[in-house]
Amino acid sequence: MTMQCQNCDVLVIGLGPAGAVAAAEAAKAGLKTIGFDGKSRAGYPVQCAEFVPSLLTNETLAAYHQSQQLIDKMVTFVEDELPDEKIPFSGRIIDREKFDAELCEIAKNCGAELHFGKKLIKLDGNKAVFSDGTSVIAKVIIGADGPHSFVGKSVGLINNETLETRQITIQLLSPIKSTDIYLSAKYIGGYGWLFPKNETANLGIGVAHEKRHLLKPLLEELHSRLIAEGRVGSEILYTTGGAIPVGGMIKPYAKSGDATIILAGDAAGLTNPISGAGIPAAVVSGRMAGETAASLLNGNIEAAEDYEQELHELFGTSLKRARAHFEKLLAIHKDGVPNPAQLRNGWIAYDEYWSEKFNNDAKGETYDLLEA
Repeated sequence: MTMQCQNCDVLVIGLGPAGAVAAAEAAKAGLKTIGFDGKSRAGYPVQCAEFVPSLLTNETLAAYHQSQQLIDKMVTFVEDELPDEKIPFSGRIIDREKFDAELCEIAKNCGAELHFGKKLIKLDGNKAVFSDGTSVIAKVIIGADGPHSFVGKSVGLINNETLETRQITIQLLSPIKSTDIYLSAKYIGGYGWLFPKNETANLGIGVAHEKRHLLKPLLEELHSRLIAEGRVGSEILYTTGGAIPVGGMIKPYAKSGDATIILAGDAAGLTNPISGAGIPAAVVSGRMAGETAASLLNGNIEAAEDYEQELHELFGTSLKRARAHFEKLLAIHKDGVPNPAQLRNGWIAYDEYWSEKFNNDAKGETYDLLEA
């Protein structure tokens, strides 16, 4: 049975970390909040490498509750050279499906009404229509629906540049407590990773969108290398992939008829273009988006502008730094092939990443939630 047309204060599209946290904050403020996600259940299928910095536990205890393994260092392999270690590098491998589910449960406990398996198919002003015929009229619409946000596209707020990823889950033959990073000129615009999850590991590669046809053979090559080294098994337990916005932050608000649109997480382009870190920014911006919705509906006409300014203050330096390195590496690829030194220069584990001339305004800063 489909629902009749409903009215609400806040409509949240996408119930990943950004949307679930936004829904919780809006409902906590006493607003009638309804959330929708096209997935059949929270967090599934998983399209994530599942690493988060330990600092995320300060934002949500779900990162602690759903922690599967602690990480204490990053090991970076540059081409065929000996690896470099960054110690300490504190983080956690989480169960992303359970993490998302817990955040959604928190939102429901705060009073939000959540629906899964219902995809947004039309946004006409302040009215949203879903795949099952449901329609909802809202005062504020929060778009937390990923890098190819339907909500964002509806009002011309689009992530124009993405990285494409492919990941497999495999057996880990020997335990490790590091995130292993693979830098190579072959991985144009991205990198490879091996993130341990107790007895298994997520092995993946990201490349620029126009090189996505290379993902499968490149990942097969990396997998074969690790099999030959005796580190992982040959059986592929799970395959996933997806897009990562790498163009930097876009304008995070607009009007759609009588409704105010607010974007959060990947939909707002808040993912780091170099590391791909996006979960922490999703959680933080989701909380801020929910608070902004409440502020708007309490009469603060400048709340959306304030939201944009706060996002710039929190993530602007990180995104500017990462984007500059991303563009520099792509420029090197256009003229030739980056050498190992140039690859190191563009990765967060190395001092060179922080000491470039375009980082002068960020000297002295340490890794933040977006750069971990």
